[in-house]
Amino acid sequence: MPEYQNIFTDVQVHGAPDLGVPVKSGAWTRGNKTWMAYWAGKFGEAQIGPLYLGGLGVASIICGTIAFVTIGLNMLASVGWDPIQFVRQLFWLSLDPPAPEYGLSFPPMAEGGWFLVTGAFLSASVLLWWARLYTRAQALGMGKHIAWAFAAALWLFFVLGLIRPILMGSWAEAVPYGIFPHLDWTAAFSIRYGNLFYNPFHMLSIVFLYGSALLFAMHGATILAVSRFGGDREIEQIVDRGTASERAALFWRWTMGFNATMESIHRWAWWFAVLCPLTGGIGILLTGTVVDNWYLWGVKHGIAPPYPDVFGSTADPAGMGGN
Repeated sequence: MPEYQNIFTDVQVHGAPDLGVPVKSGAWTRGNKTWMAYWAGKFGEAQIGPLYLGGLGVASIICGTIAFVTIGLNMLASVGWDPIQFVRQLFWLSLDPPAPEYGLSFPPMAEGGWFLVTGAFLSASVLLWWARLYTRAQALGMGKHIAWAFAAALWLFFVLGLIRPILMGSWAEAVPYGIFPHLDWTAAFSIRYGNLFYNPFHMLSIVFLYGSALLFAMHGATILAVSRFGGDREIEQIVDRGTASERAALFWRWTMGFNATMESIHRWAWWFAVLCPLTGGIGILLTGTVVDNWYLWGVKHGIAPPYPDVFGSTADPAGMGGN
């Protein structure tokens, strides 16, 4: 017999559709249309549906579609409405924020007005989707962990596009919509403020980013490794520890020096993932509002070494006059 492996799901259950637990009917009733998808079954549950959008979901999709189409049409207009150039240059195209001279005022549509309109609809879309997550979890009697995790991502989203620009007094501080322009903005932002790598909250954000990836990978690998002993039935293993959790605990103590339980590993992973955008947002919010040069801040607090005094001492560009 070959060794049991389950990196991919090979067993697909096809039977009567599972419509889930009954819930109190709201403004919308849950649909009952379901179907089986072979390739979905390769990675998870083969059943697709039942689906529920509700008023919040429909409103979110409408607002998100308006924002998406507005970005696309502005990009298409920037290449003279040429569909071939649109496809060729798609990764470089962008919808840019208003120029600095407009401050927090509403500029002409062609000079940043469309950017603000897009931001309004996109903000409404993600907030409506958050409300949908919260109310759906409430309807099922679940905890609100998913909604609060999504809220952590929204914190970073709004710091970049709304909160920090308002504190800086200019919509020009917002991130442009576009693939490479977004990455260019990130690189220029770091250079402009003396290397973001010396920002301690950026350091924490990266720790939680890599840490959550490591924890999720290790937990997923551990459960796959002991699923032959029933480790995938984690709730049962929490309240009635069996050989799967015993082996997993021993392996973690052997390799990591401590043991995360079947329950605590989910709290570890949740907190690590949530703290990544939370700390990142704090670091972005402090940049330009409290600290103008993170390298010089790091030198002052003993984090970064000073440059050799070859061409004279390093001066803060923000404190130098001129244009």
